[in-house]
Amino acid sequence: RWTEKRNFEAILNAISKKTLDVNSLITDRVSLDEYQKIYEDMSNSKSIASILVYNSSDKQENTIQLVNKSFKGKKGVLGIIGSGNFTSSIILPNLRKCKASIKYIASSGGLTSTTMGKKYGIVNSTTDYSKILKDKEVDLVFITTQHHMHAKMTIESIKAGKSVFVEKPLALNEKELNEIIQNYRSKDVNISVGFNRRFAPLAKKMKKALGSEIVPINIIATMNAGFISKDLWVHDMEIGGGRIIGEACHYIDLCSYLTGSKVISVCMNALGTNPQVNTDNASILLKYENGSSAVINYFSNGNKAYSKERVEVYSQQRILVMDNWRKLKGYGFKGFSTAKSGQDKGHFNQFQALVDQQKNGGEAIIPFDEIVNTTRASFAAIDSLKEGRWISVK
Repeated sequence: RWTEKRNFEAILNAISKKTLDVNSLITDRVSLDEYQKIYEDMSNSKSIASILVYNSSDKQENTIQLVNKSFKGKKGVLGIIGSGNFTSSIILPNLRKCKASIKYIASSGGLTSTTMGKKYGIVNSTTDYSKILKDKEVDLVFITTQHHMHAKMTIESIKAGKSVFVEKPLALNEKELNEIIQNYRSKDVNISVGFNRRFAPLAKKMKKALGSEIVPINIIATMNAGFISKDLWVHDMEIGGGRIIGEACHYIDLCSYLTGSKVISVCMNALGTNPQVNTDNASILLKYENGSSAVINYFSNGNKAYSKERVEVYSQQRILVMDNWRKLKGYGFKGFSTAKSGQDKGHFNQFQALVDQQKNGGEAIIPFDEIVNTTRASFAAIDSLKEGRWISVK
C-alpha cells in the first residue's frame, strides 16, 4: 500500500538524486529569524515555495530552557521521553492535574517537545534524552516512545538510578524482560507500567464489591478495539509487538487485579484459518493460581456504535457488569446495585498515586512481580497461537 510516508520518501529520494528539480518552484529564501514573513504573505499569488535559511555558524543546542524554575531538594522530579499523541492528550493533562514537577520533555526532532513544553510549563525541551538520565535532580523517568524502545530506555534509566514509568508494554520479548528484571534487582528504584485500568473508579468499586475473600471467579472481558491499518507500526512485531502484547496486556492486568491472583497458563485462539502472530482478533484464555478463569476477547472487527470495553464478573451467585467505564451494575450483591462514572480509565489516579509514592516512599503502586506476570502472560498468548496449545507462565 502506498502510504503518505512512502510518498514523502519517494519525493525526497528523487530530489537527492536530482531526478526531480524543484529549483524553479522556489520563489523566496527567508532567514529563520524572519519566518513569520512567510506566513504573513501566504496570500501572495507569486509565492510558490519558500526556503527557510539557517545560520550554519550558530551553535546547535540539543536542549533549550523554556522556563526558569528550580527543583533543588525536591523529590518526584520528572523527565519525559516521548512527545507523541498519547503524551499530549493523556499524560501531560493528567500530570498537570497532579501538579507534577516536570523538568524535561524529549523528542527526536525537538519541535513537538518544545511545543508541549511551552504549553505545560516544562522547564527544558531536548532532543538528547541522556540529559534526563544524567540530571541528578530527576528521579522519575516517563517513557512514552514507540514500543521497541521501551525496554532499552527502561534499562538505561534503571542504570542511571532513576525510577521508571513506562507506557505498556514493558518489553516485547523474554530476553528484554529478563534484562530489565536483572537490572531492577541491582538498583533501589521502582518500575511502573501504564496498566491504568486497575486504577479506574469503577474497577476499584468492582474489587470492593467482590470483597477480600480470595475465591475463584470467572471473568469475561471484551475489548471492541476497532480496526487500525495494517501499515501502522503497532502491527510490526519488531517495533510495536502487535496489539496483543501492546494493548491486550491492559486486560490481562485488570483480570489479575480483580482475581487477586497470578496467571499460570494461557491459551489463545485467533480469527481465520491461518492467523498471523500480529493478529488483533483473538480470544485469550487465562488460568490463575487461585482457580479463577478469565477470557479476554480482543476484537478489531466490531462496530464503533457498540461499547469499546465491557467486563463481566461471575462469583458466588453474584454478577458484576461494567460497561465502557461509565456504568457498573451488580446482581446479587447486598447493598450494591449500580454505580456510574464519567468515562474514567484510571490515568489520573495512577499518575497521582505514582507521584505521591515517588515523593513520600512506600510500596510500589503495582507490585513488580505482577507486572512481570502480566508481561509474560502476553508473550505466552503469542506462543500459544504459534504452537496451538496451552502455555505455562513461570
